[in-house]
Amino acid sequence: MIYYKRFIDDIFGVWLSETDNTITQSFTQDDTWSNFKNSLNQFGSLRWNVETPTTSTTFLDLSLTLKDGRITTTTYQKPLNLYLYIPPLSAHPPSCLKGLVTSEIYRYWIQNTEEADFITITTNFILRLLQRGHQLENLYPLLKSAAANIEYINIRERNEKSCHDDTMYIHWPFHPTDISKNKIRRLYNQTLQGYDGFKNLKMAISRPKNLRDILCKTDLPIIQNKNVSDILKQIKSDDTQQK
Repeated sequence: MIYYKRFIDDIFGVWLSETDNTITQSFTQDDTWSNFKNSLNQFGSLRWNVETPTTSTTFLDLSLTLKDGRITTTTYQKPLNLYLYIPPLSAHPPSCLKGLVTSEIYRYWIQNTEEADFITITTNFILRLLQRGHQLENLYPLLKSAAANIEYINIRERNEKSCHDDTMYIHWPFHPTDISKNKIRRLYNQTLQGYDGFKNLKMAISRPKNLRDILCKTDLPIIQNKNVSDILKQIKSDDTQQK
């Protein structure tokens, strides 16, 4: 498995087969893949449903396709989706509709590799808004603003990418007795600026790890036909015996 990502209980992975046949043949003959599937249910209490590897799949709201060594994506929408967007007579403030249009258009833009797919799903989005009772003359300014937002984000990302090589980054966990960011910047301006090859200085301070980051959840046995009080009594009893 050369790629693995998990979102709550949904997992997406990329598996490189040991055989060099077609997709169907390779995974029926790949002992490593069979052993991997068999070992999944031997760990923990979860039981897994594993799809047969393929060159096209759906993960959350994305349809992914592997073609000519390249992964292309399109927005996936469930067939039973009712698209109950905010109707025009709703008491929601106008900013809610603007936020809906802006966020949806931007999501379609980043999720659809091919321009034709972006045009298709954006057109469907507009038609669904019209079916909810909205008027095109009222939607047009919002769509125009959403397009301008995408242009602004693209320009900003290009500028940030071009300046990364000219920027020094300083990052460390926060501590109340540490030197302040303002003092570091002042010392940098007085000593290194202009001599270190960087044009910009950016500092970021993250919070230190707390108990929630360090401790892990305890696996408790599943107790049938008992209420919460009985379970707590058993846990307390087990803890007392261990001590």
